[in-house]
Amino acid sequence: MSFEETEERQALRKAVAELGRSYGHEYYSKLARSGGHTTELWNEAGRLGYLGVAVPEEYGGGGAGIGDLAAVCEEFCAAGTPMLLMVVSPAICATVIARYGTDAQKSRWLPRFATGEARMSFAITEPDAGSNSHRITTTARRDGGDWLLSGRKVFISGVDEAEAVLVVGRTEDAKTGKLKPALFIVPTDAPGFEYRQIEMDLVSADKQFGLFLDDVRLPYDALVGSEDAALAQLFAGLNPERIMAASFSTGVARYALDKGVEYAKQRSVWGAPIGSHQGLAHPLAQVKIELELARLMTQKAAARYDAGDDFGAGEAANMAKYAGAEVAIKAVDTAIQTHGGNGLASEYGLGTLLGAVRVGRIAPVSREMVLNFVAQHSLGLPKSY
Repeated sequence: MSFEETEERQALRKAVAELGRSYGHEYYSKLARSGGHTTELWNEAGRLGYLGVAVPEEYGGGGAGIGDLAAVCEEFCAAGTPMLLMVVSPAICATVIARYGTDAQKSRWLPRFATGEARMSFAITEPDAGSNSHRITTTARRDGGDWLLSGRKVFISGVDEAEAVLVVGRTEDAKTGKLKPALFIVPTDAPGFEYRQIEMDLVSADKQFGLFLDDVRLPYDALVGSEDAALAQLFAGLNPERIMAASFSTGVARYALDKGVEYAKQRSVWGAPIGSHQGLAHPLAQVKIELELARLMTQKAAARYDAGDDFGAGEAANMAKYAGAEVAIKAVDTAIQTHGGNGLASEYGLGTLLGAVRVGRIAPVSREMVLNFVAQHSLGLPKSY
């Protein structure tokens, strides 16, 4: 067991960090406030191979694991240039297609995931289901050789940038109440497919959407994998999602901590830098400790997933997502407090993060559902829901 990352991953982190800093948080903030997207940064990251590090080599990717893709995500966030679509498109969608897609699906999508040319959203959440994915009602029924897909989804990221959405539905014959999901690739320009932006009190370059599917006709090969074995296929995407969400949070936490520490060193009051006072130094030190713990758990989750231990990865990924979200909230709050009034001034790039990091406590799975998972599966306590 080693707690040191490989030289290759360290080099990857350095290169990605340099690219992110060359754009900087001001670039990101300007686009987010104006309703723009980080298209320029995304395209350059794709051209350099950073978005495709986990795509198999035979399809033009780096052939690495989710741990390397998570490192890329973390470094962009730490540079102040977070790209939420990274959590979805190259992590969930590319992973599911690489593991369970047909040869034709792999050939069509994976090379373009590798370059960042392909953007695909992921849709599981429904208005009336919430965290209870067993209540998904989006239904696919057979019509000759095609599928007809109907239902609603909510809080789906990046649909306006995507050419397709990987939709989690259920087959029509799933009448027992047990979850029997089926995964479908749905083009965003398909007849019967509509999406509407949800207005959010967030300053983000990634928008949220509600989806409306009204008998969307899909060819049979829009189905990813088997309609009878999709539960395992679904979690093949959800574990990477949690790992990436943890990396997203720890990256933002690093950004906030760096800003807080820099200000505490430079700002001088009463004849000394404010960082010399324990009232500010100790909260920053606590964030540092909790951040490193969250990063270690994230690396553990990624290592287990890349080793093929899906259940072990599930436990660690949930814990990592929980820890990452909590330290991100604490890091931003501490950095703002360190800055005093300046913490809410736009030029310091911290105020807009207050809502952004709060999302990590809610999505992609709520803090409460993570605690339910740990209580039931890690501690063996009775199921509480």
